[in-house]
Amino acid sequence: MTDQATPATAQAPATRVLRVLLVDDHPLFREGLAAAIDLDDAFTVVAQADSGEQALTEADRTTPDLTVMDLGLPGLSGIETTRRLLGTHPDTKVVVMTMSEDDDNLLAAMRAGARGYLLKGAVREEILRALHTVGQGGAVFSPHMAGRLSRLFAAFGSTPAKEAFPTLTGREREILDLLAAGLSYRQIAQRLFLADKTVRNHVGSIFAKLQVHDRAAAIVRARDAGLGHQQEPT
Repeated sequence: MTDQATPATAQAPATRVLRVLLVDDHPLFREGLAAAIDLDDAFTVVAQADSGEQALTEADRTTPDLTVMDLGLPGLSGIETTRRLLGTHPDTKVVVMTMSEDDDNLLAAMRAGARGYLLKGAVREEILRALHTVGQGGAVFSPHMAGRLSRLFAAFGSTPAKEAFPTLTGREREILDLLAAGLSYRQIAQRLFLADKTVRNHVGSIFAKLQVHDRAAAIVRARDAGLGHQQEPT
């Protein structure tokens, strides 16, 4: 009686589990989202962060495949965090998840490199579907935001300052534009019919939102975004 070799059974290669970093400053929302994502065997939540700075630290430590990013973070904004994160970890894919339906934030998130934009009212199935799509190299937006995105693309490039500085108000962008053109605080106040103190208050808010410490740094950021073409009054 001769021995017969048992044929080997072919096994499909195991699917790699995608590592997820969650960035949101609301702990209850973040924990609930982590629990929902961890129920899907395709993902594992490897880290959580409640600020942009912590997100960058955790990304360095865990090298996530996917990052779910809130925009309204304390300190470093979600847009800037996304930009810096992708600068140091270009292989990660960012899905923005936010309460904001603002067009400026949508465009700014895309310019920063986000591959998806979901509203926080999305149900679990929609979130997981989005993570699967983005994890496989696609891009995804909630149905409501996709419609707005198509309209925005038609006018893309018409609002560079809004895209570059989504956290600034219209008045703050106007003042930053005049600063970049070389006008003094008093000249800006005269141009906009504002009190000098009001202009200085707006400038302080601009510095805080842009995370710069002086006028020169703010002007550099503004001119990089295409501002500063106003002519100083004679």
